[in-house]
Amino acid sequence: MAIVIGKPCALSEKGGRLNNEDSIYPLPEFVSPGQRLFLVCDGVGGAEKGEVASSLACEYFQTYFTSMLDNDKDPDPDFIQKALRYTEANFDTYIAEHPEATGMATTFTMLYIANNSVISAHIGDSRIYQFRDGKIKYKTEDHSLVNSLVKLGQINPEDAINHPQKNIITRAIHGTRQPAEADIAYINDIQPGDCFFMCTDGVLEVFSDDMLSSVFERKAASEVIKDILMESCNGKTRDNFSFYIIPIQNIQEITGIRQNILSFFYSFI
Repeated sequence: MAIVIGKPCALSEKGGRLNNEDSIYPLPEFVSPGQRLFLVCDGVGGAEKGEVASSLACEYFQTYFTSMLDNDKDPDPDFIQKALRYTEANFDTYIAEHPEATGMATTFTMLYIANNSVISAHIGDSRIYQFRDGKIKYKTEDHSLVNSLVKLGQINPEDAINHPQKNIITRAIHGTRQPAEADIAYINDIQPGDCFFMCTDGVLEVFSDDMLSSVFERKAASEVIKDILMESCNGKTRDNFSFYIIPIQNIQEITGIRQNILSFFYSFI
């Protein structure tokens, strides 16, 4: 099976903040339908430390990923965690050279278009969604204080929306002294017309799950959806807001002669 994506669209804006502590990979001007790795990160730490943290996470994770991944194989959870350890080690190096950055951290979301599935990994409260006909087929679970309180039954989901501690996250990339484990999912139920959406929590200040569903049920082009999200968030969120839209265009089955050629090739590996 080969997953073919349409044109990905992305945006990263400072919103109501003085500077943008979000980072995305790849930058929108460099993305193409051949892109397989996507990252969205939301830095924390203040005084531009968050901006550095999210940028470093994108830079070093993709560097390890693209240089070490065997193109004939999909990344397994161990490979993804090793890429995170490499990223954390480079956080240590940066902090040693820039002590003022001590305490910086970032959320992390990764989406990888693999050969037979879409792979999701996340740390923190930035999210990944899979939409089909406007319905949520998959959604990551926030690593946050309020989500922990909801799971414990101490507050209900409605209380979580405006909870005074809703921005406290329980997992983030800090460095090797506080190694973070990503939640990883292999999504195999994929159909043409599905759309994956990655976003920082600035988007979620404006959009509930139901509101996002109403946007994605329109089956509009990714550029149109991008404009709708941007117009809705602009001037209405206190935080930075960033997102990636990755539409699934087609699922191609590998059959016949092509399958036999691949089987012959892999028999020598």
